[in-house]
Amino acid sequence: MEHQDSDGIGEGAETVPEPGGPLDLGLLRTFLAVHRAGSLTTAARMLGISQPTVTAQVRTLEQQLGRQLFERLPRGVAATGVADELAGQVAGPLDALAGITRRGRAGLEAPPEPVHLGGPAEMVAARVLPALAPLVARGLPLRVTTGLAEDLLDGLHAGRFDLVLSAVRPRGRTLAAVPLMDEEFVLVAAPDWAERIGPLRCEDPAPLRDVPVVAYAEDLPILRRYWRHVFRTRLTVRPALVVADLRGVVAAVVSGAGISVVPRYLCEAELASGALVALLAPEDPPINTGYLAERAGAPDRPAVREVRERLLRAARSW
Repeated sequence: MEHQDSDGIGEGAETVPEPGGPLDLGLLRTFLAVHRAGSLTTAARMLGISQPTVTAQVRTLEQQLGRQLFERLPRGVAATGVADELAGQVAGPLDALAGITRRGRAGLEAPPEPVHLGGPAEMVAARVLPALAPLVARGLPLRVTTGLAEDLLDGLHAGRFDLVLSAVRPRGRTLAAVPLMDEEFVLVAAPDWAERIGPLRCEDPAPLRDVPVVAYAEDLPILRRYWRHVFRTRLTVRPALVVADLRGVVAAVVSGAGISVVPRYLCEAELASGALVALLAPEDPPINTGYLAERAGAPDRPAVREVRERLLRAARSW
């Protein structure tokens, strides 16, 4: 856990409730803020209390439950599986209660709670942030986390996020999702490589046999899908370069590192300028659908609704 002050986790001096007794709402509220922020210091700032108080309250809740909720990291904290499960149980009721208490404070206006959004880094940078920038400029607080689809959907289920953009459709009834955008994948190379490869047909990927491959991951998930869908064959090469960011993949291919398969929306400018060449134009290119997901039955927060509607409107032109 974070330990910016001397009274870090494990040194709380508060009286510990009996194990198995009723859980204090204040402790749960503090716990949920830490779980969502991934940081004791950030949670303290959000709650308007000191970091030592947050530390002591989390420790008290851990002692009452008899389970560890967070693990210390060099920067921030990581939730345990117990914490994820607890967050999934309390996030909805606590959010609803917070909305009721804010409405009941006549003459006082609580600072708005940030909208917590998760999504793949490339889509967030290229599509989401430009679409949401006007809302932020008008005062809507937004917190964005990037990562892999499965991790983000787990966080959504646990209550760490209000909305998640996912390349994977959520399963089960606890998460609701609507299609947001379709990604078309395109096989690209720099002009020099395109000239060396020569004409390419869907029936024969042989001209690509000795060309270096730039990949998003070691197991070539996007490239393998393209080879199966377009060439009707299995790709069995070892990548020359692996970079876990599709924007980095595009940059490497533009610079002549080799060939790759990337979403068209990430390389439209390079294709238009001639910095990249599409090696094929199949009649049926591989398509992947992105979804906008949220917890089913989550409290209706105006700020979350505004972000959701803004993204859905913007996606019509994506």
